[in-house]
Order: sequence, then C-alpha cells, then structure tokens
Amino acid sequence: MNTAQSTADAKRLSNARFRPKIDTDDDTLTLPLPPADNPGYQALREVVQEHSSWVKPLQQEIGRVIVGQTKLVDRLLVALLTNGHVLLEGVPGLAKTLSLKTLASCIALNFKRLQFTPDMLPADIVGTMIYSPQDGKFRTKHGPIFSNLILADEINRAPAKVQSALLEAMQEHQVTIGEETYALPNPFLVLATQNPLEHEGTYPLPEAQIDRFMMKVIVSYPSRLEERTILDAMATTEPRVAVRRVVTAEQILDARQVVNAVHVDDKIRDYIVDLVLATRPPLATSLGLTGFIQNGASPRATINLCLAARATAFLSGRHFVTPQDVKTIALDVLRHRVTVSYEAEAENVTAEDIIRKILDTLPVP
Repeated sequence: MNTAQSTADAKRLSNARFRPKIDTDDDTLTLPLPPADNPGYQALREVVQEHSSWVKPLQQEIGRVIVGQTKLVDRLLVALLTNGHVLLEGVPGLAKTLSLKTLASCIALNFKRLQFTPDMLPADIVGTMIYSPQDGKFRTKHGPIFSNLILADEINRAPAKVQSALLEAMQEHQVTIGEETYALPNPFLVLATQNPLEHEGTYPLPEAQIDRFMMKVIVSYPSRLEERTILDAMATTEPRVAVRRVVTAEQILDARQVVNAVHVDDKIRDYIVDLVLATRPPLATSLGLTGFIQNGASPRATINLCLAARATAFLSGRHFVTPQDVKTIALDVLRHRVTVSYEAEAENVTAEDIIRKILDTLPVP
C-alpha cells in the first residue's frame, strides 16, 4: 500500500471517532441508533469493508485445500489480526500443519515447523553464536524462530527451558543471542500443538505460560461428508495443495490498525468484564460455581477477549462488535485460563462446562 493511500486511510479512521450506539435484545442485533449520514459512522464502515475485502477470497482459497476446519482457519485469522498466538489441541492427522502452511502460502509469508523433543535446547529455536576460525570472530546464526508463522508441534514434549525460550519470543517479539537483541519478523504467529492422547514423557505447560496464548482451540474430527471429500481430494500419491497468493503481509498489518478502530460499545465492554469476573469469586459464587474454580481468568483474558471480538466482527465485515461476537470467541479465549478444583474433577466438571454455564447465565446486554 502506497504512502498516499495509507495517509488517506489514517484520515478516514481519525474521522471515525464517532462511537455508534448499538441496541441489542438478547443475541438479536437491531439497527444502530445514529443516523446513517453521520460522517464518522460512514467512514468507519467504509474503511472496514474496504480492508476486509480480502477475507472471503482468502477463506475460499484455503478451503480449496483444507476441507472443513473452518473454525481453525478463522481462529488463525483472528490471531493474525490481533498479534496473538494459538494453542491447539487435537489428535494427529487433523490438518494442523497443512492449515498453517496453506495460510502462509496464501499470504506469501515464511513458514517453519518445529518438532519439539525432550533433547532440544533453546539454541535450536532462537539460534546461537558460531565461532569462525577464518577471522577468529563469533557470528550469529539465527534459528527457525525468525519466520512469520511458526508451528510448534507437540510443545509439551520439550523441557521447560525450551518452552520458556519460545514463549519469551512470543511475548516480546524479540530474542537475545549473545549480547545482541534481534527483532522478529512482523507479522509473527505461533501455533503450538499438544497431543491429548499421550502424556508419558511430556512436560505440561504451567498455567502462567499457557496464559500467554491468546486462544486454545480444540480440533475435532471432520463430519462424514467432509471426510469423504478429503478422501476424494487427498487419496493420491501427489495431492494438489498449491494455492495462490490472495493477500499481502502489508494488507494484514494495515488491517490490524482497522481492527483497533472497530467500535465496542460500553455495554459490550461491561459484558466482557463481567464474563471474566464470573470466573473469580465472589461473582462465581453467585452463579452457583462455589468450589468448582481453583483459579479464574486473568486481566489478560479481558484484553484478549475484546481484541478477539473486534477481529471476529472485522472478519464478518462489520465495524462494530455484537454480544454474539463475544460469545462466539469466549470459549476459546477462556478455556485454558480457568483452572478447575479437585471437587470439580471428582464430579467430571470441566472448564468448558463452567464457561458455558457462565455464558448461559449472565444477561446479554
């Protein structure tokens, strides 16, 4: 995008300071109250529609390779638009690697896959200093972390020091090798996977580290129709997985600025805060969750829930957030941040059960 276009978009976004009020009855969205001829209202709507024009073509292009898994693809786009990261849990063979690789090809970004093992070292990820005997100096060798999209496969198989090296890069978007600090490419997205079937020889992520992931997505099996489509497309020695570039990295970065301008009404903001507070006492007690929650969600959950709701609205081509946007993304943002008690485990009550009860109980603005 050229400088003139960026300047014009910046002016339009600055004129879009007007905050449209949205009246909702349960999950049904009514027409916004402000007049349609308001300059700020029109500017924000036009900017969102213009910058989200690549969403449908991108989803369709990925759909040519990835059958089903639309939720996974949408969550990857949400994380990409909000500068977040995704923790994925699912059995092998559900197109986790292929999804991220296809997304990288559609945006022409660098993609690296890291297979975590118990004998890995932090230098295997971030890089190290290598001595050069020719001139007697140390030279920096960058690791695979210096890519746009990273697939950290089975992250719980690596020891804590390796996990910490990756999570530090995720949080700070930079790594330190020797005495020098190097910035990571932008955009930067980490998709970490965990295998729910095998726990022997693993190093489970501590709650404090899991909290750094914006979302935890559970990948399920495809339906019968989807699996038949997969069979027809992939049951060959050379499956066709080539895709064309649909969007550029610059467009993704420009879209992030537009996502920040997506309007969130004060009632929606209060609803987001109430959802997070409901995972902690005393509000959890008033909802009948006494004794089931050991640790509630942190303020980082509040921030990420708002950002994810904005990105969800942007992917739908809207310039405002609805309560349904919040409810759609809430389970993925909160499930790994709520720790259940031993009493809940004894009664087979999971974190997802608690979050669903909160979503069903709290009044929608």
